[in-house]
Amino acid sequence: MSDIQRYPDSPRSEMQRFVPAGARRLLDVGCHTGAFGHALKQVRDIEVWGMEPAADAAALAATRLDRVLAEPMAAGCALPDAHFDAIVFNDVLEHMEAPWQTLELAQRWLTPDGVVIISLPNLLHVENVEHMLFERDFRYEGRGVRDRTHLRFFTRKSALRMIEDCGYRVDTAEGINESWWSPSPLRRLTFRLFDRWLAEFKPQQFAFVARPQR
Repeated sequence: MSDIQRYPDSPRSEMQRFVPAGARRLLDVGCHTGAFGHALKQVRDIEVWGMEPAADAAALAATRLDRVLAEPMAAGCALPDAHFDAIVFNDVLEHMEAPWQTLELAQRWLTPDGVVIISLPNLLHVENVEHMLFERDFRYEGRGVRDRTHLRFFTRKSALRMIEDCGYRVDTAEGINESWWSPSPLRRLTFRLFDRWLAEFKPQQFAFVARPQR
């Protein structure tokens, strides 16, 4: 199955609002088919570059964005230093063997006031926790928290630690794509009684905006 078939052609509308209003140049790392940047360009005056190692997805993204590099982010890639107001990682870092190195490297291509914008799957999402508790399993799937191509797994706390350890100050940490309601009376009662304590079990992902501590 190709990457175009595996993942949806999604504009990730829930992540667009985290792009600063003043951003003029954006890099979308792991841009897939370029739907996120394409949607931004419809409503903003913004230059969008993409990076996508999958050739078929990169070819489609190249028809939508200003420039696409069909390669992974690495020290030797052809990106201009201090060029981007925002670098976006929409559910990308969890696929990397060394996401820490990638975040550290990204600082090289940010403008002095630039930010990284990150979306990460939430390991503590209620569906995943119930799967592990009640089924005593960790069954990999085609998509979602247990996507079989994921190499790293994060909670809100561990994601914050990673970002801060890489030299960033986190300005925003917010749950997105909440999905917790169930026909199960037990789950509904549990969330009603312990709503504040279980808040981090509701989002399927967390979104972060962070800037280098220079």
